[in-house]
Amino acid sequence: MSKYDYDLIIIGSGPSGRAAAIQAGKLQRRVLVIDRQDRLGGVSVHTGTIPSKTLRETVLNLSGWRERSFYGRSYRVKDQIRAEDLKARLHMTLDHEVDVLEHQFNRNHVETLNGFAKFVGPHEVEVATDAGESTCLTAAKFLIATGTKTYRPDYVPFNGKTIVDGDTFLEMAEIPRSLVVIGAGVIGVEYATMFSALDVRVTLIEPRDTFLDFIDSRLIHDFTHQIRENGVDLRLGSAVEKIEDAGSHVEVTLDNGRHVRGEMLLFAAGRMGATSALNLDSVGLETDHRNRISVDRKTYQTTVPHIYATGDVIGHPSLASTSLQQGRVAACHALDTPTLPESPWYPYGIYSVPEISTCGMSEEELQERGIPYEVGVARFRETSRGHIMGLEHGMLKMLFSLKTRRVLGVQIVGEGATELIHIAQAVLNLKGTVDYFVQNTFNYPTLAEAYKIAGLDAFNRMPIPEEFKVRKKTDEPAKKEAKKA
Repeated sequence: MSKYDYDLIIIGSGPSGRAAAIQAGKLQRRVLVIDRQDRLGGVSVHTGTIPSKTLRETVLNLSGWRERSFYGRSYRVKDQIRAEDLKARLHMTLDHEVDVLEHQFNRNHVETLNGFAKFVGPHEVEVATDAGESTCLTAAKFLIATGTKTYRPDYVPFNGKTIVDGDTFLEMAEIPRSLVVIGAGVIGVEYATMFSALDVRVTLIEPRDTFLDFIDSRLIHDFTHQIRENGVDLRLGSAVEKIEDAGSHVEVTLDNGRHVRGEMLLFAAGRMGATSALNLDSVGLETDHRNRISVDRKTYQTTVPHIYATGDVIGHPSLASTSLQQGRVAACHALDTPTLPESPWYPYGIYSVPEISTCGMSEEELQERGIPYEVGVARFRETSRGHIMGLEHGMLKMLFSLKTRRVLGVQIVGEGATELIHIAQAVLNLKGTVDYFVQNTFNYPTLAEAYKIAGLDAFNRMPIPEEFKVRKKTDEPAKKEAKKA
């Protein structure tokens, strides 16, 4: 028996903590998950990924958004939709997520403990419960998967009702008639476009001159056009000077002298690593200016070899999908079990209205690296499925190497982008070329046909390989035979 209470203690039950715990359980190791919330799932389940994506689906269904091109903007009346309607589906989804997670933990013999954990020694943590009790536990290895918390600067007068952050936004008592969103990051963009689909007057403020800079600029240009057409007032290059709670409304003063008013304000300008209460100094761990932990990106070991960290607490890409992979890899390495490494190409999804999803390199990256390339573009309105669905917008863009013909990157904006991207991901990881999209048949009618259209668009402008060229047959042998006769 080991001299420790557990082989692995995981702090946090979000996507990476969940994946690590289940992997350790399947390896028949003694594993404990400590979470400060009384319900498992972490930020991802309770205030982040699952709630926001559930809200998006609810908004699109209740508002009739997908049918408006056929039946008009008044197909369903916005005033009939209440905050309770949005929350009903939300609670059902969250309850199901927690139930599934608890079942998975029980099935894999994963122990759980509710409380606040902090390190008190290299191999020891103290867990304090809400009841005021505390207990000390030891483990051979630790995994920090505490995620992030909202950044709440002093100049923002949060009140939990009309001035809120991303964690409390969904607790709204009623749908506002106007909404101001500060921060055009992923969270801000998602919520701003969702509520615009409810015909809420939305102003999205971003201090920088650009937003979502990791996305291909052509895609962002198309996305910007769509959200402005949908009613989002996008204010770029506008730093916030002052925020006032005026009772009946929220007043925002910008550094250019302009004022913006709204019934509610969502502050979504960044998140911080949830590490301040872990007492990391006691084990020799340091964090950056955003309280995030540095790790080896192949093993997820910190500078202290027996302590690992995964998920949003280690920074980019801060995706639930990549966090799941990180948790599995970290658990296997911590428990000395060989496993397959992570794939180099992963999809990035933004669940805005419309959706954005990318995989691979952007056009800007290719230009910076000096890689010769060709571009293939398809519009969803060019597909029969797009006509059937009533899609007026949507674009798929593919980038191909002129030297190897391989796919280098794919960017999609529009309906179903986060689902469609996985075709590109598979071809990228299998080192496929533009020829795959030209040779293969796609179901008709589908939005996936856009791959065929974009592939042909690039193929028709790319040099034809020698092996593809059709050589003309000469009649020289026939002439020789005729002369002999």
